[in-house]
Amino acid sequence: MRFIVIPMSRILIADDQPDVLEALRILLKGEGYQTDAVTSLGAVMNSLEKRTYALLMMDLNYTRDTTSGQEGLEVIPRIQAFDDTLPIVVMTAWATVDLAVEAMKLGARDFVTKPWDNDRLLAIVRTQIALGSALRKSQQLEAKNELLRGKMPNIISDSPRMRPVIELVTRVAPSDANVLITGENGTGKGLIAQALHSLSNRASKIMITVNMGGLSEGVFESELFGHVKGAFTDAKADRAGRFELADESTLFLDEIANLPLTQQAKLLRVIETGEFERVGSSRTLHANVRIISATNSNLTDEVATGRFRQDLLFRLNTIEVPLPPLRERREDIAPLAAHFLRQHAERYRKKFTDFEPAAHEALMRHEFPGNVRELDHVIERAVLMAQGATIKKNDLGLTSGGEGSPRLEEMSLEEVEAFLIKKALARHEGNARKAAESLGLSRSAFYRRLQYYGL
Repeated sequence: MRFIVIPMSRILIADDQPDVLEALRILLKGEGYQTDAVTSLGAVMNSLEKRTYALLMMDLNYTRDTTSGQEGLEVIPRIQAFDDTLPIVVMTAWATVDLAVEAMKLGARDFVTKPWDNDRLLAIVRTQIALGSALRKSQQLEAKNELLRGKMPNIISDSPRMRPVIELVTRVAPSDANVLITGENGTGKGLIAQALHSLSNRASKIMITVNMGGLSEGVFESELFGHVKGAFTDAKADRAGRFELADESTLFLDEIANLPLTQQAKLLRVIETGEFERVGSSRTLHANVRIISATNSNLTDEVATGRFRQDLLFRLNTIEVPLPPLRERREDIAPLAAHFLRQHAERYRKKFTDFEPAAHEALMRHEFPGNVRELDHVIERAVLMAQGATIKKNDLGLTSGGEGSPRLEEMSLEEVEAFLIKKALARHEGNARKAAESLGLSRSAFYRRLQYYGL
């Protein structure tokens, strides 16, 4: 779901003459365009790094009494390297039309002579914005087709249980609908979120991720909405929040069930309106963000017990993508194990190529309460500890049958703690809240341990 829909295209204008900037601003505003104005080529690059523009209109000369246009000509290749879909229209005097032709050889799409004819200028603007938009869509479609042809790289699965998941992801990814990914810890919710983003119309931007389980109430607003200098003791400078960073992109809110009720209303407001304020500021900002969230909890149960707002849940789960645990898709254990073996062998410069039959059987029998993340951790440890050309059963460090208890007196304190956490997760079917309560841990302390042990 898009928060703010702005039909007007934004144009960046670069000229060292204020009267030119103002005249263009008025003309373009009358046609429904938004504009940003800068007076130097350095400011052009800064502006392009901060936001996306439909068109750049730029003069070629910025130094007093200079007409060579060399300044502008030198920056055009840099702009093209940064964004080859951005149309550039150069502005030049009648006497320097040859300069405009040179600029077009370097990558500019068209030119306007000063003084300009309003009708011709607007025709050029409309044409170049349309062409730029078509080029961007073409590139996005090509990238999307590459992903689809590759069956979404990195999603490794031979299981019938995962086929509906992959089909659902490919179907809903191109939309802007908010998506809630559900599943036990370690099932790959972050990977599914990345696939949804990569197949969306926002794929050209980086997906921003926030681990809600790791946020204390004291830093929630600063982290998500940003702050201004002096807002609190440690606010030494202005800082953009995650919503600002995710503008025109995707914001992934991992472990959303851990958000305290006191903060849920604040998040709901941003999702509904796209509006927020940095901590310490009264200025309202806007963000066009698609929300993907993930949880290992049953949010319907959380709503029933009063721990989660129903209206927030409605906003988050326009589409729900449920991920099955690894024990329910055992066909995936072998290909995933082979993938992790190649990955970690390359990372640690080892020459392991396969598992001995007994090791393979042990992997297939193990319950993996920590799911894919636990499997990854098991293989990484085996690669580090094993000797020889293949991974043996003992290298895996798995207990017999996957459920037996190891000899605690032979384990380190950390190994005991990791073992107890895995047992608690298995006992509560991957429900992190219940597992944390059974161990007498707060949610934040529990999640810190999950991250530390790679569970």
